[in-house]
Amino acid sequence: MRCWGCSSVSTAPPSPVRSRRYMHCCPSRDARCPTPLAARLLTLADVFAYARALGIELRLDASDVQVRRPLAGRGGRQAFVSGKKKQNTMKATVVANGQGRTLWVDALRPGRTHDATAARNDGIALCFQQFPDVQVLLDDGCPRLRRDHPGQAVTPPRKGNKISPPEILEVRRRARHRHSSKRITVEHALADHKRWKQLTRWTHRREVLPATYRAIASLVSDRNTTAWRRSRPGPTPLISYHAPTRQEPYHRQVA
Repeated sequence: MRCWGCSSVSTAPPSPVRSRRYMHCCPSRDARCPTPLAARLLTLADVFAYARALGIELRLDASDVQVRRPLAGRGGRQAFVSGKKKQNTMKATVVANGQGRTLWVDALRPGRTHDATAARNDGIALCFQQFPDVQVLLDDGCPRLRRDHPGQAVTPPRKGNKISPPEILEVRRRARHRHSSKRITVEHALADHKRWKQLTRWTHRREVLPATYRAIASLVSDRNTTAWRRSRPGPTPLISYHAPTRQEPYHRQVA
């Protein structure tokens, strides 16, 4: 984890025990960070404020992580069954920039939650109202966000039907291609996360997955930022990690 302006990085591996405490910023951040933007993106509102300050376009997408099935007879068991994956999953909402760097990861939710519903629960509607000049690129599964926030929630245009003229079909195809080319960076960020074997199939307790996912996303974002700083100097934003205040023993975290 690196703050925007300093160069201190925590290199501890993201284990279920260490992921709760090793992601911390340097104690002398104010003295070592020359940029006034040396702040941590703790909430989605912080991400929108950062995007408005630097004039960047955000990309938002969700990813499912397969988890163990809850015990039979326990309440809320069906909430983890993903209708898309047909598996027991937990869903993570990720925000990235145009270079594919992860800026923010939400608190993971049960896999049955829709992508748009998870974004609304994180307060994206209020962020659109407070920051009307920030645009977020979404996939075509969020038409209601585009309807409620036109010009801010940008989704690809709908596909033309069979009776549409050929020129209309070609125009829409090119528009969808341009939108996908811009939004592909968040797909690359999610692919970098899934390169870690722990996020391919999570076999530990589900309560520990959010902390581990954020730790891995922080390491991936730091690696992308390090490669970016070699080619272009300047302030570099990174994902923030909210360390929980209570730490459980190892035998209670890992099943």
